Amino acid sequence: MAVTALARLRKWLQLNNWSIRYKLIIHFLLISIVPSLCIALLMAWIVGGIIEKQVNGHTMQLIDNVNKSLNTHAANIQNISYFISMNPEIQTFLGDGYSAIEEDHERYRVSKFMQSFTTLYPEIAGIMVVGASGDYFSNEMYARSDQSLTSEAWYLEAVKAKGIFKMIGHPSNRNVASHANYKDSEVVSVVRAIQDPETQRTKGVVLIDLKLRVIAETVRDVRLGKSGYLMVVNDVGEIIYEPRNAKLWGIEEEWQSLQTSGTFSRRIDGRELQFIYQKSPFTNWTTVGVFDVKDSVQEIKDIHLYLVAFVFIVSMLGMTASYYLSHSISRPITQLASSMRKVEEGNMTVRIPVGREDEVGMLGRSFNNMLQQISRLLTQVEEEQRQKREAELRSLQAHIQPHFLYNTLDTIQWLARKDGAREATEMVEALSKLFRIGLSKGQEMIPLSDEFEHIRSYLKIQKTRYKDKLNYAIDVDASCDDALVLKLILQPIVENAIYHGIKERRGPGMIAISAAVTEGILEIVIEDDGAGMTEVRLASIRASLEAVARAEILAPIPVQADSSGIRGLTASYGLRNVQERIRLSFGEPHGLTIRSRHKMGTTVTIRHPVIYRKGREKE
Repeated sequence: MAVTALARLRKWLQLNNWSIRYKLIIHFLLISIVPSLCIALLMAWIVGGIIEKQVNGHTMQLIDNVNKSLNTHAANIQNISYFISMNPEIQTFLGDGYSAIEEDHERYRVSKFMQSFTTLYPEIAGIMVVGASGDYFSNEMYARSDQSLTSEAWYLEAVKAKGIFKMIGHPSNRNVASHANYKDSEVVSVVRAIQDPETQRTKGVVLIDLKLRVIAETVRDVRLGKSGYLMVVNDVGEIIYEPRNAKLWGIEEEWQSLQTSGTFSRRIDGRELQFIYQKSPFTNWTTVGVFDVKDSVQEIKDIHLYLVAFVFIVSMLGMTASYYLSHSISRPITQLASSMRKVEEGNMTVRIPVGREDEVGMLGRSFNNMLQQISRLLTQVEEEQRQKREAELRSLQAHIQPHFLYNTLDTIQWLARKDGAREATEMVEALSKLFRIGLSKGQEMIPLSDEFEHIRSYLKIQKTRYKDKLNYAIDVDASCDDALVLKLILQPIVENAIYHGIKERRGPGMIAISAAVTEGILEIVIEDDGAGMTEVRLASIRASLEAVARAEILAPIPVQADSSGIRGLTASYGLRNVQERIRLSFGEPHGLTIRSRHKMGTTVTIRHPVIYRKGREKE
């Protein structure tokens, strides 16, 4: 059982064993679904890379814009620090200390000068100028204790920078407070040392507190995807700004190792976060874009969904089209195969409805034409067999009476010999041979020698009747000795030659009979020099014989209107009988051909296949 099942499976897996419908369906599905699937996979891969590049590029562009905005604010603060350091009163204060500005109107003017900056630039939370001696001047900020401000970390960092503007981030544990009571996390400190241009000695430091909301307003309105945001980190890794929902624990050391720009990803609190950053060379601050990888993945998933929908629709359309096309192609072929099976069962009336103009329609029409041709040939064969049986029946009926006469003549011959009537004995002997060969024990094919013996007996009898009026000559080639022929094919033709040729002429006539093999065909020629035939009569007899060639064996013989009409009818019947028997037995090109000229004689040629006694044709 297992071997049989395996053999069936192998047979089913062979493509040639599949029906044409399944082959077409699979073919159409392959050329419709497989390319669509490949295109969808290729698009998904390409679109995923493009989206990732676009997201990174867009984020980097936003970061670059934020950096430019922060640089603008930082440049304004830098210019303010320059203006303050170049003010004469500030220079005096830095040179001689607070005691150098003793008058109230001078203090008021310096206070108004510094206040003008906070008025023009509301992002400034406060300005303080601290001299090298520890004295300071400010309208918004003050020292918390008497401890000298020159020991503050921000002051020392500004001195270290040697006059270069520097943003140091959020203040931490400094001895400076603000009248507005800003928290340390709400401001960002900016410092710049003021140096003597000749001695490069630090004369003091300008401290400016920048409100954090300026940075927050620049950064917080930027959204990266659905939940992404921007944050700002200074050069030592301190976070200058981050939104409230930011929870980036455990990666503080990452900020200190950031390069100029780049990307990295980290898993934080179960979320896969993507970081894209860019450092500003002016502020040394780094703007970092943070977004969940799922945000970009979601867009890719949406595109994948569209692609899956596309492939599904194409697949459904492809399957529908494949089923329809395969059905439209295989259905007429299946009908044709079913019709062929019915024809194999013997139903020749089957016809295929033809309404198509394609190859299948052409095949159907050819199939119908073939069935019509086969039906016609079968009908023709049946008709020929019927005619052959009728001819055999007529021949049998004709032989019944000669058989009785043959026995009677044999008795008469014996009595004539007994009484000494020699001439009568020869006449009866010839007639007896004539009937004996005609019977031939019921055989249809007889040796050619017997056929010629039969015709000699017939001519001998006719010679006795017509005396010198009739002469004859018989010449048989030696190659024809073993040939077999249909019996009684010469007597009707010779009879016509005597009664319609020799008898009708004046004076004695001659009948010459010869037989020879020519180009593989046995040709028997019966030639007389009798009255011949008119063109009209010859055409009538040829038409009668041609009708036999077209299977019109029993068609009526046309009767001429002249005086020879009845004779033409009788002559045609004998010739048609011979033509019928030869054509029914051997087909074309065998049969009779006639040539005749009026008052010049007639020649009839019998074309018969060469058949030998052993049953094989001569090569």
